[in-house]
Amino acid sequence: MDIKSIKAAVECILFVSGDPVSLKDLAGVLDIDQGTLKKIINQLMDDFDDETRGIKIIEINGSYQMCSKSEFYEFVEKLFKPKAKGGLSQASLETLSIIAYKQPITKSSIDSIRGVKSDACITRLVEKEIIKEIGRMDTPGRPILYGTTDNFLRLFGLKNIGDLPTLKDFD
Repeated sequence: MDIKSIKAAVECILFVSGDPVSLKDLAGVLDIDQGTLKKIINQLMDDFDDETRGIKIIEINGSYQMCSKSEFYEFVEKLFKPKAKGGLSQASLETLSIIAYKQPITKSSIDSIRGVKSDACITRLVEKEIIKEIGRMDTPGRPILYGTTDNFLRLFGLKNIGDLPTLKDFD
């Protein structure tokens, strides 16, 4: 299979999937080594970065997904007319920030940092699949540990959690 065919196959798979597809799965389907495929995908991502394209390919934790470019959001919004604004409250954003930077973290630790109860915010963030339960602490009562999801990374345009700005950047 030549590079042009591999690019076309990757584009097709990502378009049809709709969800992120791992490099490992793509390499397996295309019968190509992951290193070579990663270079080809990076070329394809550059091809999609062209200003005349309405879609792009993003990387999320070693997986790839096709999505629309943010500058065309208003047109997509007009077509699909969302029924309700799905934004997050200030309290939810605050809770999410704490989880993103301190994960894995328990609800009681979040409450302690915020100084108020965070039950409703945590429930809302779990429902929106922005955070998830990632385990339990090995202490009495075995409290739930929370962390961010791949959906969080996608929504905030991050490849991985290491791409979060450092807290000193906000001083």
